[in-house]
Amino acid sequence: MVYSTPGLQGGRTSFTTQSEIHAWLRDQATALSRSAGVKAAMLPIGSSQQGQPLEALVLTRGTGTDPASLLATGRPTVLLIGQQHGDEPAGSEALLVIARELAQGLLQPLLERINVVIVPRLNPDGATRGEALAAGGQDIARDHLLLSTPETQALARLSRDYQPTVVVDAGEYRVSDSYQQKFGAVQKFDALLQYATTANLPEFLTKADEEWYRRPLLAALKGQGLSTDWHHSTSADTADRTVSMGGPEPVTSRNVEGLKNAVSMTIDSRGAGLGKLHLQRRVHTHVTAITSVLGSTAQRARELSQLRPYLDKEVAGLACKGQAAVEVANTPAQYDLQMLDPVTGADKAVTVDWESALALRILKSRVRPCGYWLSGSSKTAVERLRLHGVKVLEVLEPSAMLGDIYRESQRPRSAQQDAPGATANSRPAVRVEVSLVRGVIDAPVGSYYVPLNQPLANLAIAALEPDTQSSYFATQLLSDLAGVARVMSEPSLKSEELP
Repeated sequence: MVYSTPGLQGGRTSFTTQSEIHAWLRDQATALSRSAGVKAAMLPIGSSQQGQPLEALVLTRGTGTDPASLLATGRPTVLLIGQQHGDEPAGSEALLVIARELAQGLLQPLLERINVVIVPRLNPDGATRGEALAAGGQDIARDHLLLSTPETQALARLSRDYQPTVVVDAGEYRVSDSYQQKFGAVQKFDALLQYATTANLPEFLTKADEEWYRRPLLAALKGQGLSTDWHHSTSADTADRTVSMGGPEPVTSRNVEGLKNAVSMTIDSRGAGLGKLHLQRRVHTHVTAITSVLGSTAQRARELSQLRPYLDKEVAGLACKGQAAVEVANTPAQYDLQMLDPVTGADKAVTVDWESALALRILKSRVRPCGYWLSGSSKTAVERLRLHGVKVLEVLEPSAMLGDIYRESQRPRSAQQDAPGATANSRPAVRVEVSLVRGVIDAPVGSYYVPLNQPLANLAIAALEPDTQSSYFATQLLSDLAGVARVMSEPSLKSEELP
């Protein structure tokens, strides 16, 4: 297959520029608008840290391209995201191909059954420099809970408003010398895949991830002669021979969108750091994989239209009941990893110590509260929760609530693992251990209540339980343990939902 985007032209040394992406999306929207009953629009969603536009293309057979019109179709919406790391261009180029095929090619019939929203490039500043990180040095791919950057804030607003049923992050994995140093082999796979694997995900969501999406995707890639495995990586430490699947921390779009009850998957082609080497093959990998995801969504459109409401109701119904996992970890195992002999190119199987994300270990759990109280000084944390779509109530009259108050017991010195840390918000993460003290919480006027009888309850737990490395307390959006508490019985409040 030979694809034709501005960045894939013969003799071209650079990838598609931001202005070329703008023109390409505009052309697809114009082309699709000529088709009867189909709507398409370019949507400005924000600006990067250096002022470059962040744009999405919305494609639908609804009455309009606004969120309400897409929701009114009753069809599932697929959100496709490219190039969160600026040095991973294949996903962005592939999404331009997908946009054209939906607008005026073989994929257009899928719009009879699904809506599609495409963000080809979330990190234009990094792409301009050919570097992974955003202009301020943040790893925006790991900023989807904290939302410290304008790029992730723009995507969170888009997700909140359009409520996608399916979300795909199209990236690339880095071909690392570490594998040759540790195992005498090089990485092989055209694509590494993983769906959401984090704490408190509904069981039926994971079942849909696996059966409705991953298995057909494997067959599609195999049919094109493309190899694939679970997403995995290894550290640069040559003494550490462990290979780990993607972590359970709720910081990636894969895991955060899962906490919003969406089918969510990362698809990484083999290419970060390879420049233009094998670029057509890398793009073909993404086009094949994303076409499979779109086809699975169209095939399962009826079931998917029922899935999100079902999951939303299930999660909301768990408030005040049972246990919630606060901290989880991958599970140690052994795995036969297929790689390549660096001299002959032949397949080379290596048995490795493997950290599996398919069966997470619960390190810490607590009784699920009815909600969380936040002090009036928690405005930034409240703003970020609302960007996600979490329902937050403002207290209008002084109230008292029965709850558990956090007390710091110690500060471990262990290094943060797989956490956003300083790269996400320019401040080091604060890790604490806490004990819970049952008592009465005084809730003055202007403080906040976050009820857990809502669909995004599991996301609120990930953000507000303070003694995890990705929480809003650890990342210093909440500066004081006294400013957050667990509410353990349904409070009687005079309050109003923040608009």
